[in-house]
Amino acid sequence: MLEVVAVPVLTDNYVWLIHNLDSGETAAVDPSVGEPVLEAAAAKGWELSQVLNTHWHPDHTGGNAAIQSATGAPITAPAEAERVSKVDRIVREGDRVTVAGREAVVWDIPAHTAGHVAYYFADEGLIFVGDTMFAMGCGRLFEGTAAQMYANMQRIAALPGDVRIYCGHEYTLANARFAAHAMPDNSAIAARLDEVAAQRDRGEITLPTTVAEERETNPFVLATNEHEFADLRAAKDSFRS
Repeated sequence: MLEVVAVPVLTDNYVWLIHNLDSGETAAVDPSVGEPVLEAAAAKGWELSQVLNTHWHPDHTGGNAAIQSATGAPITAPAEAERVSKVDRIVREGDRVTVAGREAVVWDIPAHTAGHVAYYFADEGLIFVGDTMFAMGCGRLFEGTAAQMYANMQRIAALPGDVRIYCGHEYTLANARFAAHAMPDNSAIAARLDEVAAQRDRGEITLPTTVAEERETNPFVLATNEHEFADLRAAKDSFRS
């Protein structure tokens, strides 16, 4: 029932368009900028009816005003987004929101930012995680702790294996190189690095990923405790491939 389309913007951001094939409703997740997102929707014959933000960073909220001005689409976001954008509905852990005619539950997943949220569509097997989990990686700890982010990794990894994970950036190749460096004996990571490198050579995007793939090849999910996670996150911060 839902079609999800990536709109590449800026250097490596993805804005996600969620479209209901039956009702025609369309939502934009984390619009960095306005005009390219409006143009991408129009090219599909879609009109944006809602905006979702996962966190406050400008590269995830910068297009809110332009989209709302052009379409009247209401903005749903965590409270922290109010520092940079008008927000029509503030959401937090456990809230249920109707997005493109389908229901999502809101998760609080702090650490990258203090108020970061995810939107989980259980019936469709989709989760939009912003900058918390990336394919083979995780977000930096700008406003939270390693313990919080490790808990986020474990929570997402506990979902059914076929759940598709939609992240905010094309970081997979850099993450795969770090993963292979951090866990050189993991053959699944090595194989995925080769696959991702080939995808990028062809100009393909590497998202969405799946819970099953991240359980097998994401070092931050494979960490056995928060202390190992913290060591990995510190190593990634200084890693140069």
